Amino acid sequence: MKTAIITGAAKGIGEAISERLISEGYFAILVDIDDENGKKLEKEHQNSKYYNCDISNEKSVSDLFNFIKKEYGRLDVLVNNAGIIKDNVIWKMPAEDFDKVIEINLKGCWLMCKAAASIMKEQNSGRIINIASRAWLGNRGQSNYAASKAGIVSLTRVLALELGKNNVLVNAIAPGLIDTPLTQKLPENVIEGLIKAQPTKSMGSPKDIAQTVSFLANPKTEFITGQVIYVDGGKNIGSNMI
Repeated sequence: MKTAIITGAAKGIGEAISERLISEGYFAILVDIDDENGKKLEKEHQNSKYYNCDISNEKSVSDLFNFIKKEYGRLDVLVNNAGIIKDNVIWKMPAEDFDKVIEINLKGCWLMCKAAASIMKEQNSGRIINIASRAWLGNRGQSNYAASKAGIVSLTRVLALELGKNNVLVNAIAPGLIDTPLTQKLPENVIEGLIKAQPTKSMGSPKDIAQTVSFLANPKTEFITGQVIYVDGGKNIGSNMI
């Protein structure tokens, strides 16, 4: 059975990705720090295992991959989805909020990629899919978040160069406005304004991201690497941006 790791798997986009890959025959290692939702998801899906891991901690990541090598022996797909947001305009943003977002979003992704690369390089196969964001192009109040996601785009391109000869393909997905628990917490008038700014005048679903992950993870997708695929209703084009 093919094995996949999904970080930030307990809810939202991560949950949708996990369920999609499980439905396609993967055994999913559900990585998160949300024990309640992670264990709930594990109970709902036979071919899954929840694992509590702080991806920004090198030892925690090392323990995770030692567990994977011992229990499963291989890794076919890594989806780096975990991330946090701590928004503010730069003159009001505490330095610790910048550090925390970079530590989890970028360093965490890097640590996961580093550990996965060792396994995939040795087995001469694998797919790494990093969830970036349309925000890497720039969003007001997100100097920390946008920088972390821009770093993920650059990391993706470097790893595609380094791992291509080992049959490991590395790509990024840049979601835009997606209907997630985080988005649902926004005031109604803010959501309406964001939707109005979309070329499609609509909001995406976590399933839209999961479908794109499925495409990139598919063994038949053999000649796409180092790319950023925008799943954002056309927002990256720049039309109607607010």
